[in-house]
Amino acid sequence: MSSATAYTVLVGLVALERLAELVVSNRNLRWSRGRGGVEIGAGHYPAMVTLHSALLLGCLAEVWLLDRPFMPALGWPMLVLVLAAQALRWWCISTLGPQWNTRIVVVPGAGRVRSGPYRYLAHPNYVAVVLEGLALPLVHTAWLTAVIFSVLNAGLLRVRIRSESGALTMLGRA
Repeated sequence: MSSATAYTVLVGLVALERLAELVVSNRNLRWSRGRGGVEIGAGHYPAMVTLHSALLLGCLAEVWLLDRPFMPALGWPMLVLVLAAQALRWWCISTLGPQWNTRIVVVPGAGRVRSGPYRYLAHPNYVAVVLEGLALPLVHTAWLTAVIFSVLNAGLLRVRIRSESGALTMLGRA
């Protein structure tokens, strides 16, 4: 199996992981709405979905179309970071339980979670997103995708974190 084929399998596995996230998110969205949950900042959600989908497509397109090589000294450490990002993401998901969502949904009366990774960071899931967005492309030296995603994601995260922080403040949970 070529390194590009193995990389395609990796990106495919990340895509499957993202689909699993959406299943959990949709289940949690129903739970939240059933308890009076209100979505905040829905306007940026389509851009987020598009950007995250483009990350996966960009990884594959750059590797296959620009014939990017696998460089072990870069690729293996980046793979470790991708796996660490997945572990952090699922730690966030399990810690927040039904309050975790890919959308910003605030459930009235639900307390702010301050355990798990949230005991150390206000937005650990976004650390996982930043880490994955940089590391996944660099597993196979797709540096253009890493740079473009990281720049666009920084702007998106500014909007998202501002929306999320405002929602928590609005409900007295900041």
